[in-house]
Amino acid sequence: MLDFLYHAPTKVYFGKEKHKEIGNIVKGYGYRTIMMQYGKESIKKSGLYDEVMNSLREHEITVIEMGGVEPNPKVSFVREAIKVAKENKVEMILAVGGGSVIDASKTTAVGAKTDYDIWDFSTRKRTPSDALPVGCILTLSAAGSEMSSSAVLTNTELNMKRGFNSEFNRCQFAICNPELTYTVNRYQTACGIVDIMAHTMERYFTVCEPTDLTDQIAESILKSVVAAGRVLMENPCDYEARATMMWASSLSHNDLTGCGRENTLAVHQLEHALSGEFDFIAHGAGLAVLFPAWARTVFHVNPSRFAQFARRVWDVEQEDDETTALMGIERMEAFFKEMEMPLTLREFGIDESSAERLAELCTFGKQRTVKSYIEMDFDVIKNIFKSCY
Repeated sequence: MLDFLYHAPTKVYFGKEKHKEIGNIVKGYGYRTIMMQYGKESIKKSGLYDEVMNSLREHEITVIEMGGVEPNPKVSFVREAIKVAKENKVEMILAVGGGSVIDASKTTAVGAKTDYDIWDFSTRKRTPSDALPVGCILTLSAAGSEMSSSAVLTNTELNMKRGFNSEFNRCQFAICNPELTYTVNRYQTACGIVDIMAHTMERYFTVCEPTDLTDQIAESILKSVVAAGRVLMENPCDYEARATMMWASSLSHNDLTGCGRENTLAVHQLEHALSGEFDFIAHGAGLAVLFPAWARTVFHVNPSRFAQFARRVWDVEQEDDETTALMGIERMEAFFKEMEMPLTLREFGIDESSAERLAELCTFGKQRTVKSYIEMDFDVIKNIFKSCY
């Protein structure tokens, strides 16, 4: 087990109707003027908007609204939000939504405390030194942004999707009411399942020495998500399954499953290139296509690791590690199909000729490699994309 520093400062309010406490929570921190970011019309149709606003008004909180956050949040929106936040001297940002809304809020919070362009942080030309506090009311179990140190933005002018990690990206608090996810449709629920699994698996598949305790935490999350996912495909309003998904979302990306080993999130780097170029692709759907392709490319470097995954998560019973490893990858892919996720890029209508462009984006114009079980250069990455057709 490698040395590590574990820091998860986000205060989590988990349970039924917890979102109705938002006014008291915000007032408790001493904030009087806040910016509230959200997506489009869903929180108004569901009644969540009114419940949140009523609670904030009851506690005399001034709210500056910034609705309209899109999936794969755009840097143009965040630039405008930063301007509004500065003009109104907001004291904190409240995100009401899923990972896209939370990431937009995080980057707004960083941008509000600097004169540099926020895209400079996404491309890692600059490092945050301060940020407004951020809180969230989670409405989608997927990205884990409610407890993570990461934030991802899309620049549509450059067709780039980039993220950065910083302790300034940590939410001060997260309100997690599983009931708020009852209305999430089958497709987005399935995308969330894949995203949670990917965050967990990318920390699990490592060349480090054995870290059995961390392994078993990750395996438990994966098995729980698989079981809950199957329940939700039949009954989307099952509270326990929604609660499992919501807590798994947080645990999968708050660094717990990476303690004591190296982490690269290599498949996420591939997917950022994919949905950066093709903005209509949901993040989880892209991961469902790419993860099996990546696994088949690299498993031979450490087949025993993939065999352990197959035996412990998918109950594969084979003596030979290589055969077992491949069967585990097949079981994972079959589960994605069971969740009605795409398994090929053809299903998105993407031509095979795009593989070279996607590899260019992923390697920043052949200027970097992506660390994984192997050093993935332009050619390796291009072949992974080609294998997805």
